Amino acid sequence: MKVAIVGCTGLVGSVMLKVLEERQFPVTELIPVASEKSVGKKVLFKGREHSVVSLSEAVNKKPHIALFSAGSSVSKEWAPKFASAGTRVIDNSSCWRMETHIPLVVPEINADMLTERDFIIANPNCSTIQMVMVLNPLHLKYKLKRVIVSTYQSVSGTGAKAIIQMENERNNIQGEKVYPYPIDMNCLPHIDVFLENDYTKEEMKMVQETQKIMRAEVQVTATTVRVPVRGGHSESVYAEFEQKPDIHEAKHILTQSAGVIVQDNPAEKVYPMPLYAEGKDEVFVGRIRKDLHNAHALNMWIVADNLRKGAATNAVQIAQYLLKKGLC
Repeated sequence: MKVAIVGCTGLVGSVMLKVLEERQFPVTELIPVASEKSVGKKVLFKGREHSVVSLSEAVNKKPHIALFSAGSSVSKEWAPKFASAGTRVIDNSSCWRMETHIPLVVPEINADMLTERDFIIANPNCSTIQMVMVLNPLHLKYKLKRVIVSTYQSVSGTGAKAIIQMENERNNIQGEKVYPYPIDMNCLPHIDVFLENDYTKEEMKMVQETQKIMRAEVQVTATTVRVPVRGGHSESVYAEFEQKPDIHEAKHILTQSAGVIVQDNPAEKVYPMPLYAEGKDEVFVGRIRKDLHNAHALNMWIVADNLRKGAATNAVQIAQYLLKKGLC
């Protein structure tokens, strides 16, 4: 089982290596891949150093699976080349997500759609993954109609340079800036580029990806915000259903949902927080309560580690599914 990690030196790529090791994925040959300037560098996997190779060299090695986390431009050019060589590509960028012929997969929800014809598989946006992990089980029972979500997204979602910017600001150090304004002691209601409709690309990802993953015409409105938190994304979600949800039944459904942990005890101040979700693969939900004005709606608070279930873990879970079904 030859596995390539494209973008192995980045934040998500390094977590992919960690998750593969933790989950004991049967890698017989690791192929770490990065840009030309990183070729020859070493990455550690299962206690051994492995040399980083170029994209062209990796294609020639014909890996069984390639996990991509190197940005849309790299994915657009190189994912088809790997696929043509017989490699199953699981891509973490936004490049392929909304292509009609490319499956957009959260394994707990729709892995069963994968077939032997699928050589490029898209990993959803981190904020979308954690939201649908909670909403889909409720949708199956009550039929989801409308969602209003505000996100509180950590700087690790932007990358290592964003973490450095925040730390520099906290320590009064001048350095490179990746945000248009200070991020420490601040909130930026601006993730990715603004579009013609005045929503950001990140916000529209949540709209379109939710509908595609859940295979439902759910009305989604999103406001995405970058907050001065190192790791872990949080979301305040209003979910409206066609059927009136029972609050106790809804909590029970979520308690029984794979990959979801309910942390909801207001009397004991128990609720999800990004500080405590960091490094974990599950999606955490709490503050589950009836809406004050709509008996068909619930409000909730959803938290997950954006580098793990929001990216690396979800990709590795897809790879595990492919292996289990004999597709690679």
